[in-house]
Amino acid sequence: MTKPNPSLAELSVNTIRLLSVDMVQAANSGHPGLPMGAAPMAYVLFSRFLRFNPQDPAWPNRDRFVLSAGHGSALLYSLLHLYGYDLSLDDLKSFRQLHSKTPGHPESNLTPGVEVTTGPLGQGFANGVGMAMAEAHLSAVYNKPGHELMDHFTYSIVSDGDLMEGIASEAASLAGHLKLGKLIYLYDDNDISLDGPTSLAYTEDALARFDAYGWHTQRVMDGNDLDGIEAAIKAAQQETERPSIISVKTIIGYGSPQEGTSKVHGSPLGPDNVKKAKEFFGFDPEATFVVPEEVRTHLAEAGQRGAQLQAEWQQKSEAYQQEFGTEWELFRASFAGELPAGWDASLPVFTPADGAMATRQASGKALTALKKSVPFLFGGSADLASSNEMPTGGDASFQPGAYEHNNIWFGVREHAMGAAMNGMAQHGGVRTYGGTFLTFSDYMRGAIRLTALAESAATFVFTHDSIGLGEDGPTHQPVEQVAALRTIPNIVVIRPADANETVEAWRIAMTTPKSPVVLILSRQKLPTLDQEKYGSAREGVAKGGYILSEAEGGKPQLILLATGSEVSLVMQAQEQLQQQGVPTRVVSLPSWELFEKQDKAYQQQVLPSDVRKRVAVEAGSPIGWHKYVTDEGTVIAMNRFGESGPGEEVMAYFGFTVENVVKQANWVLQGQPADIEKKEVLS
Repeated sequence: MTKPNPSLAELSVNTIRLLSVDMVQAANSGHPGLPMGAAPMAYVLFSRFLRFNPQDPAWPNRDRFVLSAGHGSALLYSLLHLYGYDLSLDDLKSFRQLHSKTPGHPESNLTPGVEVTTGPLGQGFANGVGMAMAEAHLSAVYNKPGHELMDHFTYSIVSDGDLMEGIASEAASLAGHLKLGKLIYLYDDNDISLDGPTSLAYTEDALARFDAYGWHTQRVMDGNDLDGIEAAIKAAQQETERPSIISVKTIIGYGSPQEGTSKVHGSPLGPDNVKKAKEFFGFDPEATFVVPEEVRTHLAEAGQRGAQLQAEWQQKSEAYQQEFGTEWELFRASFAGELPAGWDASLPVFTPADGAMATRQASGKALTALKKSVPFLFGGSADLASSNEMPTGGDASFQPGAYEHNNIWFGVREHAMGAAMNGMAQHGGVRTYGGTFLTFSDYMRGAIRLTALAESAATFVFTHDSIGLGEDGPTHQPVEQVAALRTIPNIVVIRPADANETVEAWRIAMTTPKSPVVLILSRQKLPTLDQEKYGSAREGVAKGGYILSEAEGGKPQLILLATGSEVSLVMQAQEQLQQQGVPTRVVSLPSWELFEKQDKAYQQQVLPSDVRKRVAVEAGSPIGWHKYVTDEGTVIAMNRFGESGPGEEVMAYFGFTVENVVKQANWVLQGQPADIEKKEVLS
């Protein structure tokens, strides 16, 4: 490949800059500074290195590019338009407008060519680590001598703000340990953040930190030095044992009268400054959204090369398919979101004879079975595998030199784990899961939220789900976490009541294509409910809620609702209430989200509107339960932090006993429901 003459390269860079400036100005909103400073490195990457086909953004072996500094989205949209993706000039003109394909921060499920949804700083950094992990794993599993299905780089542009975020440190530490040599980050080192100079709060030697993490580090002292940037990327590609970060010294807002200041970070330049910037770059100051024809022709070459590369890959994959048919079918299915035939045939079925079992234990048994039938399951725990009851494969784990193994040791890095899972899911080819204690879901919330927004399929496994975990005390006893997770849009939260409901929860997790699924699991052992006697977990969990045990003696006068460990509690309370002559129905409601998706007829069947006497029991926050218990019912829940002590004693202290459920039920039947907003302990 011959390089374009310097004037064409410079013209291309300036076109990228000014398209971004015009987008921000037209919207009167956005961040022009980063695109103006970082356009040269983006041009070098897209024109001279990145392997992509804009006609097929989902080509499995494309290079991945993540704009971690998502506030600079105008840069990414300019690139996607100019390099041939399905993003028109009109789309650029509608930047940040309602229903446009060019939102304020990149969204992977909305804009062709956007690999992952970014914006909250540090998330994209960790997403890229997950993508590189997926590439390393898939390469080790599928590549054969002379037959390479998976062989690509993961690139990202990261900012000062990204590197300040703690999640980036977690992810960088993990990437360095894993020796992810195909991970290359370009650091837009411009010394400016939103409020002012980074020197006000950020004075460390960032590259020295990355040296300590085990990264390959380089500096390019002039952000406009195209050849210097190219040489640094080439050197990074040659470093196969370490991830790479290249500090590129740029001037934020380069070419504008406000360059080098925070004023150009997050505000439009203004009409006069836009004109001055265009004059600086030799463009017509009155013209907007200008793309010189020679620039459009030149930049189209990269996509044309990518299409040829994909065609060559397709030929090689056909040869691979002929020789390695079984491996090819798994590869194809994994990227298509399909599961192998009979994938769930070996899922366990439990009976009361199996004895009491914590739902975390049942989850471990289900996951062990799934990993045998679905080889592309890829995940692990944040240093809690033994507590989360996750299969570890003994000494066989995803490590440098052993990338073929599908168990990951994330270390004590919950936030990075969540974002890396999102990156893996967006990469494709793997079905990812990750586990920790429920209380630590707070550390992961940003990553979980973006996974939901990106419509990624990932399974978050949270054990030790309530005050029932006992002696570790209130620092580790979740109270508000389940309620908080339920508030996230496009998410499925499942808190199973026993071993069989847990197995069904995993079945749902494996078959939910565009939503993360969150499993909430107990530490304490729970009775295994008799599937022959009570409602079917297979059918009921899929619907989110079901009649587990019907009232005896006619139409129910009272409904007891519960999730998780409290279901067996209300089953015992049902027995006493029916001995008192109160026909009582028990409803297991493991997933509100799935229940709300059912038609009104089914919801009425489970919770008939003319049975308004109801008691809900959940060892967590009462928030949200009001819609199910009506104004004539009550909730036995937690309105305060827990206490340290043996789990059964803690549960009893806070009123999670058969006696208290029966007492509260009788109050409800008498028309005297407890004040669930103010009463701390309903005993």
